[in-house]
Amino acid sequence: MVSDSAAKPSLLEGAFSGRADFQQLIRDAINTAAKEGWREMVWFDLNYEDWPLGERSVEADLQEWSATGRKLTIVAKRFDGLIAKHHRFVNWRKQWSHIIEARAVTSASDEEFPSLILAPDWAMHRLQPTLCKGVAGYGAKRRVDLRELSNEWLSLSASSFPSTTLGL
Repeated sequence: MVSDSAAKPSLLEGAFSGRADFQQLIRDAINTAAKEGWREMVWFDLNYEDWPLGERSVEADLQEWSATGRKLTIVAKRFDGLIAKHHRFVNWRKQWSHIIEARAVTSASDEEFPSLILAPDWAMHRLQPTLCKGVAGYGAKRRVDLRELSNEWLSLSASSFPSTTLGL
């Protein structure tokens, strides 16, 4: 017998609104990635300032997620917000730099830059970043559309945010 909780999707299906809901959705997505063993995640955000990447629980979930064969691609216009606010993530990234590709699209305007998470079976798209309003779900069409959008932006991106800096 399958329990009802096992048959139901574990992440939001539908609209979200507000910073607290957005941040909880990020926490839930990373936790689900760890529990379900997502092989790949793609993240886009202007600067990741309002993502909860500096939290101890998020770092623990990322650590659990980072098994063999995983890949995380993070794309930003600039990484200054992430570096300044999320020391735990920056330190975690140093350890796992071999599975994390960081890229930047500096030519984009702030208004057009996407904010999203793309995973194998689920996606989140923050359509109005300043209001933290968007949609999320398991729908195949949404994931295909966001994969196309992310591929367009990735084609404009360049390697960025090195995991270590070499001093001379």
